[in-house]
Amino acid sequence: MDVTVIAEASGGGLHPVTAQLVGAASSIGGISTVLCAGGVGVTEAASIAGVTKVISVEGDCFGSFDGGAWAEALNSVARGDVIMAAATASGREIAATMAAMRGIPIVQDATALGIASGILVTRPIYSGKAIETSTVQWPCAITLRANAFDAAGGGGNADVSTVNQSADVAVAVKEAIAKASERLDVAEADIIISGGRGMGDPANFSHLYEVADMIGAAVGASRAAVDTWDEIPHSMQVGQTGKTVTPSLYIAVGISGAIQHLAGMRTSKYIVAINKDPDAPIFGVADYGIVATWEEALPALKDELGKL
Repeated sequence: MDVTVIAEASGGGLHPVTAQLVGAASSIGGISTVLCAGGVGVTEAASIAGVTKVISVEGDCFGSFDGGAWAEALNSVARGDVIMAAATASGREIAATMAAMRGIPIVQDATALGIASGILVTRPIYSGKAIETSTVQWPCAITLRANAFDAAGGGGNADVSTVNQSADVAVAVKEAIAKASERLDVAEADIIISGGRGMGDPANFSHLYEVADMIGAAVGASRAAVDTWDEIPHSMQVGQTGKTVTPSLYIAVGISGAIQHLAGMRTSKYIVAINKDPDAPIFGVADYGIVATWEEALPALKDELGKL
């Protein structure tokens, strides 16, 4: 099975999810060709184990993001049975547009893959309340959630080629406004520590940031916290009306566990809940639970982390 992986760029380099896409492709017997839009991350992509070829797709259309133009340029180069991309905003748009151009099916937000009379795709549905496993025949396109798959290792030495492509750009970006914070985005982080209204005051989120800095985590929030305090931006919100995340570790502090919040984080590999209410719904999905106030738990956690 030939798999074309659409590389995900981040900060001028390759996003770690790209290696996860290659790992997922290898897990179902796929041989991966990686397409690097605008030539970003070519060297990194070539070093991923399991990649046989890297194509640097270059052209004027890659000066700023336009999903249709990028998809058209990448589609003219893509070959193989399966198109794989990250389930990010840009990845979903590019993969869906390429699928439409090719007249092939697409499955979004996969969290597991297998082979049985086609490709078995597992993904959450109904806002995470249920898990669906379906079979899709190739050729097809699939987007995969970050951190849901093991990343392929390094040590690869793939062939690299360059193709100059262009496409009509419907929208031009005149100015890019930098994010207010350079901290990790919860949608991309491997570790997340989130706070709820149980933190008592937005100023107390500083304690979450301290822990986050110690373990390389992103800081998230519940909808209740975002709705209550203007200081907590919507970009931090995890849940049905915020961002859906699949980190390796999710730490919920002062979050009771409303259904809409659980829908956005229940597929995390490990969940740690800290709440003073022993009957809080969050404990129903937690792998580890601590019945305590944040004032008791976080200082103890910081002390132990400081010993590592």
